[in-house]
Amino acid sequence: MNQPIVAPSLPPAPVADPASAALADGLARARSGGMPLPELLDRAHRLHQDGLAEASAQLYEDWIAHTESPLRHVACFNWGTVLGALHRHPQAEQAYLQALAFKPDFLQARLNLGHQLEHLGRPEEALAQWRLVLEHSPPDRGGEAQTLYLHAVNNLARLCEQLRQYDQAERYMVLSLQTQHDQLDVIQHYVHVRQKQCAWPVYKPVGEVTDHLLTIGTSPLAMLSASDDPALQLLAAQRFVHSKVPKPPAGPALHTQFPARQGKLKIGYLSGDLCMHAVGLLTGELLGLHDRERFEVHGFCWSREDGSEQRRRLRAGMDHFVPLTGIDDTTAARLIAERGIDVLVDLQGLTNGARPAILGQRPAPIQVSYLGFPGTSCIPGVDWIIADRFVMPEDLRRYCSEKPIYLPDCYQVSDRQREVAPKPTRAACGLPEDAFVFCSFNNNFKFTEPVFQSWMRILHAVPGSVLWLLADNSWSQENMLKTADAHSVARERLIFAPRAAPPEYLARFQQADLLLDTFPYNAGTTASDALWMGVPILTCSGRTYISRMAGSLLSAVGLPDLITESLADCEQRAIQLGREPQRVESYRRYLAEHGRQSRLFNIPALVGQMDDAFEALALAERARDAQRRHPSSSPKDMP
Repeated sequence: MNQPIVAPSLPPAPVADPASAALADGLARARSGGMPLPELLDRAHRLHQDGLAEASAQLYEDWIAHTESPLRHVACFNWGTVLGALHRHPQAEQAYLQALAFKPDFLQARLNLGHQLEHLGRPEEALAQWRLVLEHSPPDRGGEAQTLYLHAVNNLARLCEQLRQYDQAERYMVLSLQTQHDQLDVIQHYVHVRQKQCAWPVYKPVGEVTDHLLTIGTSPLAMLSASDDPALQLLAAQRFVHSKVPKPPAGPALHTQFPARQGKLKIGYLSGDLCMHAVGLLTGELLGLHDRERFEVHGFCWSREDGSEQRRRLRAGMDHFVPLTGIDDTTAARLIAERGIDVLVDLQGLTNGARPAILGQRPAPIQVSYLGFPGTSCIPGVDWIIADRFVMPEDLRRYCSEKPIYLPDCYQVSDRQREVAPKPTRAACGLPEDAFVFCSFNNNFKFTEPVFQSWMRILHAVPGSVLWLLADNSWSQENMLKTADAHSVARERLIFAPRAAPPEYLARFQQADLLLDTFPYNAGTTASDALWMGVPILTCSGRTYISRMAGSLLSAVGLPDLITESLADCEQRAIQLGREPQRVESYRRYLAEHGRQSRLFNIPALVGQMDDAFEALALAERARDAQRRHPSSSPKDMP
């Protein structure tokens, strides 16, 4: 509803004066009080189309201040849309309030007012405005009333989800889908918000929304947890890219429109997560370890400046840092291409805040997916994915749009300089002193009903054991406790740990006995953290990249016997280990003595393997580029 109201275009009057004189004439007419509303709308619209939004806003302001008209609310509404587009949110708020003062039942203005309040950091006030729109726009009237209703209810759902008010978000999504069932964007969030609440079964039909639509509407990220079928993960990524990612522009790739690359090879990292985020925590050493004799490292980043030491380290690991916050995708792609990047590594894929349209313009000849989205993304222009032979076996390649860059040992980089707080006591963690402690500190949306039911059977079969979990939200916690009730497991045997700063979080692992991995969305950063802190992991490896991540880490650390290939085998193995804690202790001793010296944590060697692969690809591409630019030259003639 952020589009201004436009009058039918008036025929252009012949103008002999410069544009500035025409603008001055328009402003004078607006201040005279004699300009009809259609003329105002037409003049302001033309100014906005010509890139003169500030002049358009001034025209509205002057007209409103000097004109008595029963339609002033229309001008105020348009004034607000222009001010909002200029990011002048306090003034836009006042424009919409003025429109409502002239016409209190002007629901379009109330809807847009909510957006300005959200921009101003007043989310509860925004929600209140949209609830008022909801009350006065019955969906059963159809037409404009239903359109307003859907805009309002979808905004309510979106913002409630952002505010982690998951129960309210789901309630509004249900209302929306009961009104119009084929909204794939709403279905996407409905599925994921149920995952976040551990509301099982996740695929719960709503109104006329069929099981088929629920599956089709599942986002690529949600599908990583919903299914271990690589074909479904591929289709989810393809559908998302087709509907959400702008098609690459026609013509030659952007990088070919700039001078030939020469000199030292250039690696670029593209991300909005180089901060206190799982990706930022894994890459603390990576950026600084690239061979500076061969490479320059550039960061193209829209990550939040969170003031953390990790953010400082990440920026210090780059030779050149280019902030992309507030820069549109096309300009961002040109900035990358202008710098002559040979290898552009995308650390985000299709996760929240990603900018795949940058990659679609091919600002670099070699574009690689890594870490942020552990699966195929189908992003146009991303031709490679970093993998190893375990995490991406040959059978999986047919389901990936990217070609693998196989590293010899393990795909996953990590950080050996992680700060660890002093070891807490079990009492400080709320754990019983003599219990066998199973743990899983993964995000709750990774928990599936079959896995959690298996965990309850494990607790039931291992007397006195407890399950230590991350306290993420009250709804997921209550749903997990209800599952415990259904399996006759006392609620106090589920112990929820509050979120903590990374040093304290890492220190907690020392009081756990065995980490139970999630499936099909395996632990990634969490698995690395656990093994670094000497805690063994029991995992189930499946058919997809993401369901084989922990197995890759266990292979590289030297504990492949903790990899199972079915949930039933994983459950039986967990029961066996819980009943024979001395066997778990032997794994802990192995990790204490050998884990940090294993191939998994030989980060300089891993980065060296990446460097070798990047260098081979980049040099081959430079040779091809030279041949394209000088097709009559033979290789020996090349400089």
